[in-house]
Amino acid sequence: MAAAAALRKASPATKPPLDAAGLQALAAEAVAAMPSSAADDDADRRGPFRPEKLVSARKRRSGALAVGLFRRADALALLALGAVVAEIAAPGPLLAAPLGAVLPFAVASLTACWALRSFDLYRFGRDEPLGRRFARLAGAVAAAAGVGAATGALTGAQSASGLLAWSGLALAALLSAHAWWWSTVRRWRRTGKLTPNVLVVGATRHAERLIQAALERRDVNILGVFDDRLARAPRSIGGVPVLGTTDALLEHRITPYVDRIVVAVDPSAKTRVRELMQRLKVLPNEVTLLVDADEEAGRDAALARLADSALDGGAGADDRRAFAKRVQDLLIGALALVLLSPLLAAIALAVRLDSPGPVFFRQRRHGFNNEAITVWKFRTMRHEAADAKAERQVTVNDERVTRIGRVLRKTSLDELPQLLNVLKGEMSLVGPRPHAIGMKTGEIESSRLVAEYAWRHRIKPGMTGWAAIKGSRGPLHTAAEVRRRVSLDVEYIDRQSFWLDLYVMVMTLPCLLGDREAAR
Repeated sequence: MAAAAALRKASPATKPPLDAAGLQALAAEAVAAMPSSAADDDADRRGPFRPEKLVSARKRRSGALAVGLFRRADALALLALGAVVAEIAAPGPLLAAPLGAVLPFAVASLTACWALRSFDLYRFGRDEPLGRRFARLAGAVAAAAGVGAATGALTGAQSASGLLAWSGLALAALLSAHAWWWSTVRRWRRTGKLTPNVLVVGATRHAERLIQAALERRDVNILGVFDDRLARAPRSIGGVPVLGTTDALLEHRITPYVDRIVVAVDPSAKTRVRELMQRLKVLPNEVTLLVDADEEAGRDAALARLADSALDGGAGADDRRAFAKRVQDLLIGALALVLLSPLLAAIALAVRLDSPGPVFFRQRRHGFNNEAITVWKFRTMRHEAADAKAERQVTVNDERVTRIGRVLRKTSLDELPQLLNVLKGEMSLVGPRPHAIGMKTGEIESSRLVAEYAWRHRIKPGMTGWAAIKGSRGPLHTAAEVRRRVSLDVEYIDRQSFWLDLYVMVMTLPCLLGDREAAR
C-alpha cells in the first residue's frame, strides 16, 4: 500500500518526473522500507498485468512502427526476388522483355504481399507456435505462385520453372525473416515494449468484465484502476489495484507509460460520463469510453481496438502518418547532422573558448505523452548561472547570456544538438517546442495557466514548429502568450502532414532571421 502511495503522492509540478527506471527504483525503495508482510501485500497490489519493465508510450509506439517497417521490408524483398527471377527467365534484358514474360512474376510477388496481410501474418499471437506460422507462410507463397501460374497460362508465358524457383527463394526469405521477427516480438512482449498499457477509470462491473477478458486474451496490460468513490471501491478488481481518485490520476507519474485511459462507467450515467471525460481531456493520453461492456463481443472488440496500434503495424491513418514522420525525421535528420558537422564543431570550439564550462547544456523537458526527456543544446549562459528548470526565462540583454550565446540564441544555432534527440526518437524535426519541466510564466507554472496545456504533448516535440514560424518563440511572459502558444501547437497537431512539415522547415530560417525583436 505504501509503495503505491509513494508512486502517486507527488505531482510533476513539485518533483521531477521519473523515467521507467526511476519509477521502478522508487517502488523498490518503498517496498524495501516495509515490513515483510507489507511488502508481500504490495507485491500483490502490482497486479497481474505489470510487465517486467515499464516502457514509455513513445518507445512502445516505436515498436509498432517497427512492425510497419518489417511489413514493408517483406514487400520489397518479394518484389526484388520477382525482378531477379524474371530477369533470369526473360529472353533478353528485363526492360526489353515482352510484358507476358514478366507479368507472372510481378503478379506472384504482388499477390504474396496481399496474401501475407490477408492471412494476418503481421499479427503475432502471444501463444502462436512457430511451426503454425511457417505453415501459413508456405500457404501464402503457394497461393501467390498459383495466381502467377494462372497468369502465365493466360498470357502463354513459359513461367513454370521460374515460378518454382521464385517460390523456393521467397519461402526461404520469409521463413528466415519471420523466425527472427517472431523471436523479437516475444522478447518485446516480455519487456513490455509491444503490449499497450491501459488505465481504467471506474471501479465498476464493466471494469471487472473488461479485466477478466483482458486476462484471457493477454494482448493489453491493465496497470491500475482509478475511482472517485474510494470509500466504496475495493482494493483491487480482478487483481488489478485501485490506485486512487481521478484527481490522483491527473497528477500520477505513471501516465507517460500509458497508451490509453478507458472510462468503464455505465454509459447511461450521462452526467457522470460527461464530467469524467471533461476532467480527463487535460491529459495527453487517449481517452476511450467503454461501450457495450456487458456483451462478450463488445468486450472483445474493445480489447482488439486497444491492441491494434501495437500489433497491426500501422493499420490506421494515425499510425501511417507517424510512420511517415519517423522516416522523414531519420532521413533528413541524419543528412543534416552529416552536412552540419563542420558547423557543429566550430560552434563547440567557440563556446569552449568564450567562457569556462561544458560545451553542451542538458535540460529535462516534456516529450511525447508527458514523458521526461533530456534535451541537448549548446551552452549559451554562464555555467554558474544555468537554469535547468527555466524558473527565470530569458529577457533582452540578459546578463546570464555569454557573448557567443547571444549569437547562438538569436540564430537558434544553439538548438542544433537536438538533431541527436531526433535520431534517438525522443523529438521530431517539426512539432511543438519542448518546454522545460516546471517552466514558469511570472510566478506560476506555465502548465497551470491553460487547461489544455498537456495537449501539446500528444505528439513528439520538435526542433522547430508551427508556433515558431507564427511568431510564438522564446520565453512566455503572460498567460495570453501561453494560451496562444498552446493554441498554435494544437492546430499543428490537428493538421500535421508531410507537406506541412516541409513548409515549416522551409519557413523556419527566414522567420528566424527576419525576427530581430524576439528574445531567445
